[in-house]
Amino acid sequence: MNRAGPLPITAALLAAAAATLLAACGSAAPAPSATHAAAFNQALHDRLPKAVKDRGILRVGTEASYAPMESFGPDGRTIIGADPDLGAAIGRVLGVRLQFANTAFDKLLPEVTGGDLDLAMSSVTDTAQRATNVDFVNYFSAGTSIVVQRGNPAGITSIEDLCGKVVAVEAGTVQEDLLGRTQKNCGARPIAVSSRPTDSDALLELRTGRAIATLNDLPAAIALVTDPHTSANFQLASTAQYEPGLYGIVVAKDQPGLRDAIQGACEELLGGGLYANILSGWGVRDGAV
Repeated sequence: MNRAGPLPITAALLAAAAATLLAACGSAAPAPSATHAAAFNQALHDRLPKAVKDRGILRVGTEASYAPMESFGPDGRTIIGADPDLGAAIGRVLGVRLQFANTAFDKLLPEVTGGDLDLAMSSVTDTAQRATNVDFVNYFSAGTSIVVQRGNPAGITSIEDLCGKVVAVEAGTVQEDLLGRTQKNCGARPIAVSSRPTDSDALLELRTGRAIATLNDLPAAIALVTDPHTSANFQLASTAQYEPGLYGIVVAKDQPGLRDAIQGACEELLGGGLYANILSGWGVRDGAV
């Protein structure tokens, strides 16, 4: 991804997101209205690989620690969020079930290319580097925000303020790459990057003071600072977003029929209004493409 520079997070966006996330976080989103039900499409179903049609399931990897896009529900087992809801709607269009499995983020692409997963749907940003190995069906847009402890004790207001400090981040993410690119501006005071297996692990380091900041995509950052379960611990460092990019559903390059079926299903959801309805239910309508 090319550096696009910081973009402001408007007060209106924060307020609107907060109002919806307070209702949605930690529970399933409102059910889509019947008028926007996803309809089965035989032509798209026929594009699926024979193995998928035979088992009736698409195996989808996700790293379920990134509310409101994907996280575990109150039962600690069910994966909920905007991505699983979009996946369920895609499945109805294709006549198969998308079965989400919690998978380490840095294992998602290798497991798709290796055939252990059919898809990955986990807030994966479509970058030029990743696109050399896999195909993407893009469906959402988000930038990166800096999250700090409530009260911002280190006085962080920009990404340059992270120089010389410990910053926790989920391994394998574009945020890890962003910190690497920021290092060239730090001179003799490099960022001490603490790459963790999950976003929850990175947030634990921040909450316990072992790191002074972490980086999150805007939807996850807003969820953290507005959800009553986490807002006492976290706040945004500033109103800036860095390097906005597109999330994509990850498909192996040797599965063009599957890629085209997913693309067609996404277009059906977009045209029928269900896409916008699902995003609105999770408070992330501003990320629509």
